[in-house]
Amino acid sequence: MAGFRSILKRIYLSIYNWAVFAGWAQVLYFAVKTLKESGHEHVYTAVEKPLFLAQTAAVLEIFHGLVGLVRSPVSATLPQISSRLYVTWGILYSFPEIRTHVLVSSLVISWSITEIIRYSFFGLKETFGFTPSWLLWLRYSTFLVLYPSGITSEVGLTYFAMPYMKATEKYSLRMPNKMNFSFDFFYASILVLAIYVPGTPHLYGYMLSQRKKALSKAKKA
Repeated sequence: MAGFRSILKRIYLSIYNWAVFAGWAQVLYFAVKTLKESGHEHVYTAVEKPLFLAQTAAVLEIFHGLVGLVRSPVSATLPQISSRLYVTWGILYSFPEIRTHVLVSSLVISWSITEIIRYSFFGLKETFGFTPSWLLWLRYSTFLVLYPSGITSEVGLTYFAMPYMKATEKYSLRMPNKMNFSFDFFYASILVLAIYVPGTPHLYGYMLSQRKKALSKAKKA
């Protein structure tokens, strides 16, 4: 019975990883193609649907960690996925005024390259039980450049969206109301940006330690 559950788990994780890999591959293809043909102003329109699907699918990874399908700690997975969902839905989807900004291109390219490598790595691992050494190196090395470029794009787009948050008061709730509760999306976004200050070096340090552990283990193998 335990063996059957293990097979089911591998089949499910294989399908999940390859499906999301395909989504991010579309994002990268459309982004690069649009940059060449039309310029950065049109990148968001080209990648919108696969970006939303691929990024939102990552919510399942929190569930995977909670139920023990994967060994990744939820404490590391949750903040990264939450920040990306915030930028995807709370910024890009919610404020069309910033969709033509050049940082959209750097954002989706940084995200998509990172995720194409990551999901193919885990897809091969679940499907065939191994990953080539070059892909292992990419998995634990490309973040050295792509993580800073992605974070810079996330913070920058949030910052540039803030004047529109304040002007439109989108997602804000004012008193008085039946719930006797108020919420200001503009100030909530300031808090989000503040969390990036301690959160970014913490996650970067965690990934550096994971890189050292994974590459040293590969050398001994």
